[in-house]
Amino acid sequence: MTSSQLLTDPPGTAAGGGDPLARLAALPLRSRSRILSRWVPAVVVGALAAAIGWAFVSAPAMNWPVVAEYLFSPRILAGVGTTLLFTVLTFALGLLLGIVLEVMRQSGNPVLRVIVDGYIWLFRGTPLLVQLVFWFNLALIFPVIGVRIPALGLTIGGSTNELVTPFLAALIGLVLHTAAYMAEVVRGGFLAVPPGQTDAAKAIGMTSLEAQRLIVIPQAVRVILPPLGNQFIDILKATAIVSVIGGGDLMTIAQQIYGQNYQVIAMLVVASLWYLALVTLATIGQHFLERGLDRSRRRVLKAEAGR
Repeated sequence: MTSSQLLTDPPGTAAGGGDPLARLAALPLRSRSRILSRWVPAVVVGALAAAIGWAFVSAPAMNWPVVAEYLFSPRILAGVGTTLLFTVLTFALGLLLGIVLEVMRQSGNPVLRVIVDGYIWLFRGTPLLVQLVFWFNLALIFPVIGVRIPALGLTIGGSTNELVTPFLAALIGLVLHTAAYMAEVVRGGFLAVPPGQTDAAKAIGMTSLEAQRLIVIPQAVRVILPPLGNQFIDILKATAIVSVIGGGDLMTIAQQIYGQNYQVIAMLVVASLWYLALVTLATIGQHFLERGLDRSRRRVLKAEAGR
């Protein structure tokens, strides 16, 4: 009889009757040690986690009525919408620019390769916060942005402070920063495609750009989709940093509200609940996407095996 049977059998069917402690004492020393080493730490950690959680939940500063009041307020919902807009635009534009950067790096042109490597070095090597503040203060470098057309005597542009709004400055910073990481994700997909396919495409008369667009990229997409899901979630959470320049996102609105009502913790809880909800939905979507890709991959492998 195993140790698990001794601990779970109905009363009277094992040594010690229905007393769990008696049944535990009836086990060999080695089995008792294994059970205790498994459950005692779990109980201790669980108790500590519950105590810490209750201390936070029951703290007066949490002010749950305020949380309930603002959780679905129009201002917070507007901030959620702006956060989603930042996320979608940053993901789409960052991915597009990342693909362009990697195609430039794969072109074989040493000048383009140096430019791409320098871009990635710069934007991955400096903190996102620094980049956002830099673009927000672009007017200190270029007070006016414009293009002069001498032939027509026209100047198109205006004040940098008017053109580069906090939203645009935040979007520029997020996109340029994200593109550097997207280029590395795309590079991993390109490396997964056998180089012989590019050589074969060139052998039938395709240019390097055509080979990348028609042969390599469609196959690389299947490889890079799972890490792209992780990038989407990272971008969603990273949008909170645009609050330092008043980007109008969820965190910006939460800061504005607690600057008025002084309910700092309650508004941070509101923002945290929304971020958790959005990230959870994105994670579920990523799960179903990866499961669909796995099924598709298995069908392809089965079809190839049947040939």
